[in-house]
Amino acid sequence: MSKEKLYLYDTTLRDGQQTQGVQFSTAEKIQIAQMLDQLGLDYIEGGWPGANPTDSAFFDEAPKTRAKMTAFGMTKRTGRSAENDDVLAQVMQAQTAAVCLVGKSSAFHVSDALGITKAENTANIAASISHIVGEGREALFDAEHFFDGYKADPTYALETLHAAIEAGARWVVLCDTNGGTLPLEVSEITKAVIASGIKGDHLGIHTHDDTANAVACSLAAIDAGARQVQGTLNGLGERCGNANLTTLIPILLLKEPYASKFETGVTLEALKSLKHMSYRLDDILNRVPLRQAPFVGSSAFAHKAGLHASAILKDPSTYEHIAPEVVGNARVIPMSNQAGQSNLRKRLSDAGLSVAKGDPALGFLLDEIKERESQGYSYDTAQASFELLARRALGQMPDFFEVKRYKVTVERRKNKYDKMISLSEAVVVVKIDGEKKLSVSESMDDTGSDRGPVNALSKALAKDLGQYQEMIDDMRLVDFKVRITQGGTEAVTRVIIDSADSKGNRWSTVGASPNIVDASFEALLDAIQWKLIRDTSEKAHK
Repeated sequence: MSKEKLYLYDTTLRDGQQTQGVQFSTAEKIQIAQMLDQLGLDYIEGGWPGANPTDSAFFDEAPKTRAKMTAFGMTKRTGRSAENDDVLAQVMQAQTAAVCLVGKSSAFHVSDALGITKAENTANIAASISHIVGEGREALFDAEHFFDGYKADPTYALETLHAAIEAGARWVVLCDTNGGTLPLEVSEITKAVIASGIKGDHLGIHTHDDTANAVACSLAAIDAGARQVQGTLNGLGERCGNANLTTLIPILLLKEPYASKFETGVTLEALKSLKHMSYRLDDILNRVPLRQAPFVGSSAFAHKAGLHASAILKDPSTYEHIAPEVVGNARVIPMSNQAGQSNLRKRLSDAGLSVAKGDPALGFLLDEIKERESQGYSYDTAQASFELLARRALGQMPDFFEVKRYKVTVERRKNKYDKMISLSEAVVVVKIDGEKKLSVSESMDDTGSDRGPVNALSKALAKDLGQYQEMIDDMRLVDFKVRITQGGTEAVTRVIIDSADSKGNRWSTVGASPNIVDASFEALLDAIQWKLIRDTSEKAHK
């Protein structure tokens, strides 16, 4: 039986850019567009030409894509023709294959927000869509506030959709603009739209996540007959975000009845790049990936309890709904004081450390982990530090270098502008192959701002590691978390550091001490040593 086509429409570059704190550069938008196209999206909404210099520049430089590049704008204004509306003209000048225009489908918003009559609004929609089609472009009508509008005045909400369809729109998109509609309502209203005479293969759905139901509402609309679904990577978007395509896409490809019923532009092979793509977007935005994100989060396939880990070793399907590899993820057996030997042996195996069942070293290592966690360490999230701890306990830790001493100073002084500033400086002495090396670094950045003592330590430690220097040059610190684990005058500080490299590796390390600098240095040292183990192992196997 042939599958129905389900169209995937991405609006990361437009609606996603409305996320608080997110502002793409033109170069970043081009990178993201290329990623989306490689994934297999059918439409890529690039932005609103003329709304800001970045969006205008993007359409001037937009890469050629298999996906239909789409410009976003609004329907013409009352009192002028579509041909003479300067805002609409700038959208058309982008010369994209498709144009999506937003217009009001709620009688309340027509009268209160636009201050025009319902008839005038409907005429604006029809004239605008007709103009796009007349210019040889594919037209989409973005029915803003549709669900709220339908619940208040269904006759008029449907009128706006039919006006767009009759004018030649390829798609009318039902928008839950305020994000408050629930899945059952979405299903019933979508069915009502189809019953009114608009075919499902001309109907799209665009949901927001204000009730954490954006994905569920999207699926409800698809179940009801809609055949285009819109969303953003990592759920970016205004307020609580949009329907998350990194959740929606694997559901559509891997879960029934969708997997058997629909064909999308995303292949199972392309799906393997999903986690990398999700993390790449977060890197571009300098955001920390959500560990518990479905499918792509680092904890999405983490099994902490010993009972679970034991079952996973026998059959992964006991506690996993899909194989993590199909979305580019990996199974994780975290180490913590809840762990048993099943967790431990699986985690050791993942790290390339083979230990026989019943080996006395297992019991010793478990005791060591539990003791250190009582002191403030956490190996639940710091998998790289766990591996190093295990290697030391098993006598399998390479001797790369030795830190002989380090020192950090923080000075407050006036600069040449008579303004008080801080300056952190670190000195690190390491011994490599019998030779001592001294490195000194400041934490001052290009703007003259102090980045603190930990930054100075990190720069000094990674400044000159002799024969290993090339291996750590592509390392970067992507997150730094501090927690006080014990109160009082003897408070213990736990530091978790997330690091990454140019190969796409990402790893976490931990340090704990009453002294935050000591804790930070311990985590930094583990991060570098884990990187060296990985790179030397890869080099040895080439």
